[in-house]
Amino acid sequence: MSTASARQALAPLAALVILLSLWEGIVRALAIPTWLLPTPSAIATAAAREARPLLDAALTTGRSALVGFALSAGVGVFAAVVLSSSRLLERALYPYTLFLQTVPIVAIAPLLVLWFGPGARAVAVSSFIVSLFPVIANTLTGLRSVEPALRDLFRLYGARRLATLWKLELPAALPHLFTGLRIASGLAVIGAIVGEFVAGFSEGSAGLGILVLSAYRQLRTDLLFAAVLAASGLGLLLFGAVSLAGARTLRRWHPSASSGGNPT
Repeated sequence: MSTASARQALAPLAALVILLSLWEGIVRALAIPTWLLPTPSAIATAAAREARPLLDAALTTGRSALVGFALSAGVGVFAAVVLSSSRLLERALYPYTLFLQTVPIVAIAPLLVLWFGPGARAVAVSSFIVSLFPVIANTLTGLRSVEPALRDLFRLYGARRLATLWKLELPAALPHLFTGLRIASGLAVIGAIVGEFVAGFSEGSAGLGILVLSAYRQLRTDLLFAAVLAASGLGLLLFGAVSLAGARTLRRWHPSASSGGNPT
């Protein structure tokens, strides 16, 4: 790690240490019950004690989130390409994609259980629904943001629609696409957790959502915090993988992937 990177990491690490120290000290000083607000040390102890169940639950949730994210990436890019092919088609269909962003997933999760059965399939579909819209919206914005002069140049040389899409529009839309994928990566985990609240588990596998509900019903708040942190770590892991893929793809030709570019 370079000196500059170490300095950048020092500030958030110092802030985290201060925050955890204050949290630990305040809870102990006020004698707040563990079931109401556990100390960071109690959460760490619970995480260490329940490490295997947490890992198994994270793997179960991670698989469903990854499937939902992959579906949202594929379907989202395809839908954006279709919508970008016609202004009339975009005006007619794009408003309906907003439904995916505005519908409460908790409200339709019972329907997913009825249609797909309890377990991983319903959870993956929930993850897919929650994470789809950012991919469509950002990719469509990228496809529509191509410079008109470049379009005219391709048209002047008689490029077919497919060649224009593959060689001009999709490469130009990549920064927007990866922005959508980064947003979708976090939402995919959220959608999987919410899906698990309703879809439950099957085949003996329970995800982090089930673990959160179980810990809540038992008033094991320390384990609940540990499960929430595991879910956050899962989202960060997926976000980091997408960000790394985006940086490697764009670093040679787009300023957004440079060290001084937009971190989002």
